[in-house]
Amino acid sequence: MEEFKVLEYKGKVIPYKLIRTKIKNLYIYIKDGKVTVKIPYVLSNKRQEEFVNKKANWISKKLEEEKRKENKKEEKIEEKDIIKLQELVKKYVEKYSKILKVCPNKVRIKNIKYAWGSCSVNKNITINSKLAIKNEEIVEYVVLHEMCHLLEMNHSKKFWKLVGENIKDYKKLRKELNS
Repeated sequence: MEEFKVLEYKGKVIPYKLIRTKIKNLYIYIKDGKVTVKIPYVLSNKRQEEFVNKKANWISKKLEEEKRKENKKEEKIEEKDIIKLQELVKKYVEKYSKILKVCPNKVRIKNIKYAWGSCSVNKNITINSKLAIKNEEIVEYVVLHEMCHLLEMNHSKKFWKLVGENIKDYKKLRKELNS
């Protein structure tokens, strides 16, 4: 059974997922900035809250550590990497414009927090600058993915078929990108 709860600590609100399961001990996991607390079915709400409150300082420190690590990763992108990314994006936009017979109005490279790329209804494509530290196959996949959105503005079977016709192992690349 899953519930979503909130921990208040030093003026911060920390959301967490509470999972009641068939275990004996209590656990806290932090991954990708998300807190998960696993507790036994039989543990009362009061004891669960005491446990989480007791660990609030530790949870807060771990979240800060993750945030610092993520910020350091972002800082490692150098200008030469961005220039290389721009060249690759241009190369693959040209390639898939010919193949798909469609062309974006604008292509931008920008630091976006929510996705690796996006395609607007105005046919503008934005590529995440963080791709500068990924391999060329991944860059090609993201460009193709966004180019396919120029034809299919969704993730329907038709959309994925179009992606798969152009990059056979796109599922492997997609998994690699999101891991």
